Amino acid sequence: ASPLPLQKWALLALSSCSSLCCLCCLLGLLVAIGLTLGTQGRALLGPCSTGSSTLAPVSRECPFDPTRVYVSAPG
Repeated sequence: ASPLPLQKWALLALSSCSSLCCLCCLLGLLVAIGLTLGTQGRALLGPCSTGSSTLAPVSRECPFDPTRVYVSAPG
């Protein structure tokens, strides 16, 4: 068996890196879903207290509001 050409090694390395990145993303998604279901969504609204100093002083809105309905005006 002849050794693999350089292009095949590069393809193997890139596909391995891609598979590893995909696995990391999948694990992160599973952890996020698990935390959300485990805390009944309270972890999502944790930083939304009115006394939070990370929010802009002009707006007391939460940076992530799952109850907000986003509507885009037609063209």
